[in-house]
Amino acid sequence: MAKKGQKFQTYSFETKKKAIEMRLQGITVVKIAEELGIVDVGRVKTWMRRYKQMGEFGLSDTRGKRKEYVDEN
Repeated sequence: MAKKGQKFQTYSFETKKKAIEMRLQGITVVKIAEELGIVDVGRVKTWMRRYKQMGEFGLSDTRGKRKEYVDEN
């Protein structure tokens, strides 16, 4: 749970994609975090899991965005 006033680090789509590419090449999560300046090593693991489930779309930040309405008529 987030603490009051806590600031979260955000990462660009390009950084996430680069981390995934590096992981697929067999580079360790710790090394990736060091090279790309990622504070939380678990972030890379989360991105990898989302990438495997949803592809590149899983790496995009959809927080605060409304889902598009689809009219079926």
